[in-house]
Amino acid sequence: MIENLKEVTQDTVASEVLKLKNDGYRLVTMSCTELDADYVDILYHFDKDLKLANLRMKQPKDAKVPSISGILFAALLVENEMRDQFGLEFEGLILDFNRTLYLDEEITEVPMVSNVKIVKQ
Repeated sequence: MIENLKEVTQDTVASEVLKLKNDGYRLVTMSCTELDADYVDILYHFDKDLKLANLRMKQPKDAKVPSISGILFAALLVENEMRDQFGLEFEGLILDFNRTLYLDEEITEVPMVSNVKIVKQ
């Protein structure tokens, strides 16, 4: 069980991240796991004075994820990694590596989710 966990949605994630930032929390990392054929679970991990705060968002695989890189610039690396590894699309991503942060061009399947093919843009 994750302590200090708050559930967020696509509509509330940015405002909750901004609240944590304004309260002095720093982004530690984000993590993602496949829940089923249609959804992934995205967790946002924050720290302030060795106290963790976590946000969880159940995300449809086929919907764009609101990027938090406009609020916390460092998030662009983890968001690009999730794009590479889970095939997620981020709306408003400040710097988009277009699935080339970790993946070579010849990779055609998303490594961390079931049956997702990479479509080059």
